[in-house]
Amino acid sequence: MAYQHIITELKDGLGIITLNRPPVNVLNIAMMDEMTQVLAEWQGKKELKVVLFNAKGKCFSAGVDVGEHMGDLAPKMIDVFHRIFRLMDKVEAVTVASVYSSCLGGGCELAIFCDLVISGESAKFGQPEIQVGVFPPIAAQIMPRIMGRKAAMDLILSGRIITAAEALQMGLINKVVKNEALEEETRAFVIPFLGLSAEVLRKTKKAVMAGLRDDFEPSLKAIEDIYLKELMKTHDAQEGLKAFLEKRKPAWRNE
Repeated sequence: MAYQHIITELKDGLGIITLNRPPVNVLNIAMMDEMTQVLAEWQGKKELKVVLFNAKGKCFSAGVDVGEHMGDLAPKMIDVFHRIFRLMDKVEAVTVASVYSSCLGGGCELAIFCDLVISGESAKFGQPEIQVGVFPPIAAQIMPRIMGRKAAMDLILSGRIITAAEALQMGLINKVVKNEALEEETRAFVIPFLGLSAEVLRKTKKAVMAGLRDDFEPSLKAIEDIYLKELMKTHDAQEGLKAFLEKRKPAWRNE
């Protein structure tokens, strides 16, 4: 099936979802809905071993569409965005992100939620949401489990952007390669998994997650409730988003 904002391929155990919304792959509701359709379709495919997320354009992704993140659209945006991760959590195959240039906000959450991340050396990672008056729900759920509470608090509370080298050092990603070699290195990165049993990969991934004893759904639901029922009702969340769209500095009222 042809999509407007993504390109997909499923062959020989490898499923590829390519972000293709020029110029910077801003994730809008329509694009994310397409991603959920593909992930839903791939559920239960016995031959699927790896799901690879990559991108075309200037960068991996500059984040979600702020214009679709306000007012009555906010619950819909959160619902479709989080549906991506709920489906990724259930897909059972190994998930991999191949990242270059900017990987920010919702784009960063998409990448780091994957089991494995390979990155070009000039990539930048970050969750700058707090600077526009909100927080990143998926990062709030997954980052402390990947890199520990202190490092996660640092990135989420400051909104600062880090280099690929820093992300590697902090345990946020797995491998950094030369920018020009990213495509070739990504192929080499996923090939070993494609030579293994899809069923054994599924069971092994399931065992690792069971060993963590970490239930994704209850924690994400609690974070969603804070986001939609508390944060989005504050003056400063609305002011921050509005200021971003109007390209001005927000006037915080601390309420």
